[in-house]
Amino acid sequence: MTAKKRVDRVAGEMIEMATLLSKRGIVSMKNLEQIKALGTAPPAYTAERVAAIRTKKAKMSQAVFAGFLNVRPSTIQKWESPASGKHPVGAAAKLLQIIETKGIDALAC
Repeated sequence: MTAKKRVDRVAGEMIEMATLLSKRGIVSMKNLEQIKALGTAPPAYTAERVAAIRTKKAKMSQAVFAGFLNVRPSTIQKWESPASGKHPVGAAAKLLQIIETKGIDALAC
């Protein structure tokens, strides 16, 4: 079994268990939603989508946005360039998903 399949299986089982515990009143609906969000893979981000999140949601320059995501400005440039073929994955994609759905303030603690 590959590492990705194992992670997907574990995440699925975690969500299933949390759902069952929620039905019993052991896990709150708020916590269930948080568990589902953590266990769900972020969507694929196109160059246009990354640029839209940065300019419309975060309202930041590439350099500031890069610092906020703890990546190099050249990484943001590559993500926003369709010709590069690069796109965010892993933690960076998850952070973009949070910014896209909840706004930049959700990460500013």
